[in-house]
Amino acid sequence: MGLLSGLMGNAGQTDAARVEAQLEAVLLPTEQVNEAFSLIRDLIVFTDKRLILVDKQGMTGKKTSYKSIPYRSISRFEVETSGHFDLDAELKIWISSGVEPAETLQFKSDKSVIAIQQALAEAVLG
Repeated sequence: MGLLSGLMGNAGQTDAARVEAQLEAVLLPTEQVNEAFSLIRDLIVFTDKRLILVDKQGMTGKKTSYKSIPYRSISRFEVETSGHFDLDAELKIWISSGVEPAETLQFKSDKSVIAIQQALAEAVLG
């Protein structure tokens, strides 16, 4: 994924081995990264056990938030592709019996959100 693509809000698939090394302190000893997508500094990581959303905060990105969502707690998810007037694509994830989505991720590209939705479907349903 190029820098321009990242700045436009397009997520791109990134090397799972590199992400696994980067998240070594967060992952369990037996946990493996199956797929990872990067969005500028942030990451959407699919392991064999959970979904990890990595949010680098601030100008320097030193402060980092790691949101961990076990696949068994994801009750449903929704993809909304972009249209003529609404240019953003969205992926919404609900946890257990929550009424509102626990997480809403926005993308500038339908291609990005569809690839991430496929990885999520494989992890949750497969």
